[in-house]
Amino acid sequence: MRLKSQRQMAMAGTGIFAAISLALGAGLMQDRAQPDVVKLGDGRASVETMPVSEIEPVPAQLAASPSPTASAIGEGEASFYGSELAGNRTANGEIFDPEKLTAAHRTLPLGSRLRVTNSRNGDSVVVRVNDRGPYHGNRVIDLSYAAAREIGLIRSGTGRVNLALLVS
Repeated sequence: MRLKSQRQMAMAGTGIFAAISLALGAGLMQDRAQPDVVKLGDGRASVETMPVSEIEPVPAQLAASPSPTASAIGEGEASFYGSELAGNRTANGEIFDPEKLTAAHRTLPLGSRLRVTNSRNGDSVVVRVNDRGPYHGNRVIDLSYAAAREIGLIRSGTGRVNLALLVS
């Protein structure tokens, strides 16, 4: 009798697992039907979501200008990562150095240059995107230790920032 109830429990568990797997698979397939979307920040303030195909390319006269122009791309929470990751490879293959002015961003092309401005004190720094992330909470950018020090984020650990893409 005991063996029969164990078999029944195993069959019920297998059935539940299969149902959950099917539901998750259907949800993932539905997500793939939507176009690629670029979303910066937590989406509450001035950041809008839009399909990648609707983003206009940079005009040729801006791309050829000798002095960099900044194009605001959003705002959100920034954090920094310090010496614990020093020596590890970043997404573009270089060795991470916390004393360089670099950053991690989820979607911007590697090599992009950004002006990051601390909303609280107005201090800004220009960083180069060389890694992917952040993958914690609703943060939009991870700065190197040197970049965070430049804009005054070391003591608080995180802070509200404005991001502007530099086009040169």
